[in-house]
Amino acid sequence: MSKLYIVPTPIGNLEDMTFRAIRILKEVDLILAEDTRTSGKLLKHFEISTHMHSHHMHNEHKTVENIIARLQAGENIALISDAGTPAISDPGFLLTRACIEKGIEVECLPGATAFVPALVNSGLPNDKFIFEGFLPDKKGRQTRFLALAEETRTMILYVSPHKLVKTLVEFVTYFGEDRPVSVSRELSKLHEENVRGTVREVLTHFEKTAPRGEIVVVVGGKPVMKEAKKNKFSEEE
Repeated sequence: MSKLYIVPTPIGNLEDMTFRAIRILKEVDLILAEDTRTSGKLLKHFEISTHMHSHHMHNEHKTVENIIARLQAGENIALISDAGTPAISDPGFLLTRACIEKGIEVECLPGATAFVPALVNSGLPNDKFIFEGFLPDKKGRQTRFLALAEETRTMILYVSPHKLVKTLVEFVTYFGEDRPVSVSRELSKLHEENVRGTVREVLTHFEKTAPRGEIVVVVGGKPVMKEAKKNKFSEEE
């Protein structure tokens, strides 16, 4: 039976590629890549010669039907993104949903994704958290921030480097300057950096040092005010 494989690729360090991922990419009939030029370098490094087709956010609505047809015809296909796990703030959801609707088996391999190491090394509570991905650029941004201002769980966001300072300024407005935050930059790469502190402290750092590279921001949730315990001796009988 044909199958769609969701295959994570390294977010930076090529040593994070798994043996299983390499084997699957060599065995499938076709690899769907977000950017064939970027993925071409990865495949060449691991001596993978499987043919690639482009599958990205601008064409995925148009390509899903053809991919489903190929899977129904008996082909095994792998989906990869430029970095990390497909469908996590990258193309993949539409195709996965279509396969499930058509009864085509989907298998997602475990592997690299940026927000997990960022969360773990932030030092913020990780027993409960929410992943927000990229916030809206304009429409709906304020509404989203107002909702997040009441969120008590740790929050994880993807932020582009040229919007990081603006986003931290918005944190001051909606979360307060004393809220704990951790900014992870270039995870797993040579110049990995993790900046932790209050929103004000981290904002000051990046106002002086222009941020570069891929960025994950982890923000502490709104503190939960514990209800004062009633003193039974002070209550009127």
